[in-house]
Amino acid sequence: MRIEKILIVDDEELMLRFLAETLRRKKYEIETASCGKEAITFLKKKTFDLVITDMKMGDLSGVELLRKVKENSPQTVVIVMTAFGTIENAVEAMRLGAFNYLLKPFTPDAIETLIEKASDHLALVQENLYLREEVSSKRIPNQLIAESPVMKKVLQEAIQIAKSQASVLIHGESGTGKEVIAAAIHAHSLRAQKSYIRVNCAAIPDTLIESEFFGHEKGAFTGADQKRLGRFELANQGTLLLDEVTEIPIGLQPKLLRVIQEQEFERVGGSKPVSVDVRLISTSNRNLKEAIQEKIFREDLYYRLNVVPLRLPSLRERKEDILPLTHYFLQKYCVENRKPLKKLTKSAEKKLLDHAWPGNIRELANALERVVVIDPAPQIEPEHLTLDYS
Repeated sequence: MRIEKILIVDDEELMLRFLAETLRRKKYEIETASCGKEAITFLKKKTFDLVITDMKMGDLSGVELLRKVKENSPQTVVIVMTAFGTIENAVEAMRLGAFNYLLKPFTPDAIETLIEKASDHLALVQENLYLREEVSSKRIPNQLIAESPVMKKVLQEAIQIAKSQASVLIHGESGTGKEVIAAAIHAHSLRAQKSYIRVNCAAIPDTLIESEFFGHEKGAFTGADQKRLGRFELANQGTLLLDEVTEIPIGLQPKLLRVIQEQEFERVGGSKPVSVDVRLISTSNRNLKEAIQEKIFREDLYYRLNVVPLRLPSLRERKEDILPLTHYFLQKYCVENRKPLKKLTKSAEKKLLDHAWPGNIRELANALERVVVIDPAPQIEPEHLTLDYS
């Protein structure tokens, strides 16, 4: 991640102009403030990647401004400028969260070098945040609801599959809960304490998907200002979910096949092999054999991903689960929206049971969230339920 927006704070006009002109020539987006209070006004309106502030100012010290920055935007990098006589204060500022300090007077090269280092630091912080979010994103309900025989069988198979190292292909209609089952497989696997990384193959432009999968080196392409780790590398020793796997461009599929076979790859723009140990779970709402016939999916890749197939039934195939799922979602959305728990009348239950649910569990969840948010009545009647395609 490259630093783009910089706020410069100094009560010396010459220093302020010198820094602003130097950094604008480097294509940074610059704002300047001649005192700490003016800087705080800017910070309330806008988020900056970097704040460069003088240590000693009339109205507010650099340390006080640092505290304000970190309160409002903890990820913003702060560099303090100091004269020789206040270097101890600069060291104290670093203890409080400043990235580094510059000793006045300094050259343009010195500030540019320090900003490059700050960019590397910010990129690392962003990567770590991303990884923590992915690792902690096992969005599994408190219980996987399965009253129907068909769904109980699926869960038994999923738990059995979880203990293996085999690649899994989960297929089923949209909205059947493929991602939830994938997360459950990881949570019950021998890799449960390692990373669980997800990638929605349908949501990434073709031009970026290779970098998303394998990462890139600095300078690999226009805009690649920093080295970036890909999803395979982030998932090392853990599990990688390829959601909607049929959307992977046909030109990238041989590289994916090679990673599965050899457990190594090169980052975009790199030449050094990166070794990984990743368990793959893939999902698809399309018929992969038809995709092979249409020549948009490789047959050899299909067999690599489909070592263990798992089919999720549609909601209309598991009618016994409709009301238990309904009660789960009603409680969930009432708590989230701070509403009293709603109850269904018998006629409303019948309407839900009679519906075909073309959108499956996702459609059911949407219908119930809608009625919780919009309708103030404590009881849900049939007329309160707006169902798609009905």
